[in-house]
Amino acid sequence: MDSSGSFERGARSAHGLDVSKVASPVRTRGHRGGVIVMHRALAHFRLGPTNLVAAIFLFVFFSLIWVVFLPKICLFWTHVLMLGIRILPLRAELGLAQHHLTPFISFDIPYLRMEPVLPSPLIWWLTCAVTLGLFAGSFFLSSKLIPVMYLLRGILLVPITALLYFVFLPARFPHTPDSYMEGLVTAGTALISIVPLLFGLTYYIFDFGLLKKAFLTAITMTHLALFLPLQVLLQALFLQKTVLFMPMLYIIFGMPVNILIIVAFYSWGMTWFFRSASSV
Repeated sequence: MDSSGSFERGARSAHGLDVSKVASPVRTRGHRGGVIVMHRALAHFRLGPTNLVAAIFLFVFFSLIWVVFLPKICLFWTHVLMLGIRILPLRAELGLAQHHLTPFISFDIPYLRMEPVLPSPLIWWLTCAVTLGLFAGSFFLSSKLIPVMYLLRGILLVPITALLYFVFLPARFPHTPDSYMEGLVTAGTALISIVPLLFGLTYYIFDFGLLKKAFLTAITMTHLALFLPLQVLLQALFLQKTVLFMPMLYIIFGMPVNILIIVAFYSWGMTWFFRSASSV
């Protein structure tokens, strides 16, 4: 390789070519000669005064809007949960956890209250059979699905651990459905509250324009606010059967799902054209 490189440099020098001018474009070309374009996020990243002021403005604006409307949003969640209790096969009661942001702003976070139910032998064996069946099925996946295979096995470690726990220490399970449901709604509320901060640090700094930044933030927070009570009702349907499902609901289908929603909206927003590139 060294000898071939020396030969090429010598040949170019023999023809009177400037080595620096000839060699530099090679770094931007692929193995078939195509031009490798710089990623648009790097090519158009300019943290100028306009984007910085817009980031601060949008962060303050959406944070204030959220704080002001949070009591009404909690009231909306309360109505959704009450409706779910009436129309769904759900044995639960509505609970309210009072919170105070300021002496003038207080709100009641709604959650569902249920009696803790230990797994019956039938539910334990059915859950064990489904878990072992999925784990065994992961060995028959195609080699092209290796990431899915290992992801599935990693997820199945959660119910396997829960099954073993409820075999040896069922009476020592420290969590109740009441505390879990309250924690789920509280964590979901906190996550929505920091969306303006997350986008301010990772999205507002790009030159997408004020309207696009505001639109992405609004639909992300609105989607999460509508999704949270439905997530609570769906998890309650499983949790009322037994607390055996609580680790799976918490670790896999809890806040990780809400975080993935934010990542999905952010990824979609990053595919939009930059303001400076839209006129090209």
